[in-house]
Amino acid sequence: MKKVNIKNFKKTLSKFTTGVTVVCVKDKNIIYGKTVNSFNSLSLNPPLVLFSLGNYSSSIKTYLKTKYLTINILSKKQKNISNHFSKKNPDLKSVEFINGNNNTSFLKDCIANLECKLVDKIKKGDHIIFICKVINIKHNDLLKPLSYYNSKYI
Repeated sequence: MKKVNIKNFKKTLSKFTTGVTVVCVKDKNIIYGKTVNSFNSLSLNPPLVLFSLGNYSSSIKTYLKTKYLTINILSKKQKNISNHFSKKNPDLKSVEFINGNNNTSFLKDCIANLECKLVDKIKKGDHIIFICKVINIKHNDLLKPLSYYNSKYI
């Protein structure tokens, strides 16, 4: 066993395979998106999911004040989208979106899209946990998921 420090903790958690999402919010017709792999289902009834963002995230204030957002579960073909939205201020001109029902925007060609209403925020450590009620969904059974393991896409 090793003592826990940031380096060892990150390396250990990298051994857990996760899916990859991009969470999008819209503010004054400007779309903000962040690559997120800290995404989980929380409840079936009501349908709740959660994700977390770092307190230091470049657009955290926009996420904190939103009422509606989308969680886009990326397909294996969307590694470039994941990399694009992991940048501090990604350029959105080359990204195609579909309008949602609640002033939201979905990414095209995902394995799944969830339109959500933000219902709670919990600050823990250096992150904020966002709890969302899922209000609309779409999925594509023909695509394979983009996965992340050992700090690499698989």
